[in-house]
Amino acid sequence: MSKGYKGKVHKFGDDVNTDEIIPARYLNTTNRAELAKHCMEDADTSFAGKVKVGDIMAAGRNFGCGSSREHAPIAIKASGISCVIAESFARIFARNSINTGLPIIESSEAAAKIRKGDVLEVDTVKGTIRNVTRKETYRFESYPPFMRKIINAGGLMNYIKKRLGK
Repeated sequence: MSKGYKGKVHKFGDDVNTDEIIPARYLNTTNRAELAKHCMEDADTSFAGKVKVGDIMAAGRNFGCGSSREHAPIAIKASGISCVIAESFARIFARNSINTGLPIIESSEAAAKIRKGDVLEVDTVKGTIRNVTRKETYRFESYPPFMRKIINAGGLMNYIKKRLGK
């Protein structure tokens, strides 16, 4: 069972909304590769070309605000981002993230201190974020085991299928 992530940070600010994460003009597709190509393009036109598998997204408060759309966490995950760290998340985005298997981590300290390009190691069992670049460690409330199982299964539907033996 995966318990951690390591990657380079792509940093965004406060109130990043779902239209910035995946613009509404791309909601007519469920193709993950297509969504990945357009992830964050209204906030950073070069994001999709810079992100590498395993990288980490960081932001300020109220990440994922705006309209409810599962496309937003799906696009982030499909782009290669392993987890998102923010001061806080919009409630529906948080629920959609867990349901689609995208790990999200709330940490005010980490959100304030992490900078673009920092390399982080995240341990979801211990509840630690180690900033390799700055030689700092930040804490967060780790997920309960059942939530880790949902995320590790790739989302709620996969978790249920696995539990039912399908």
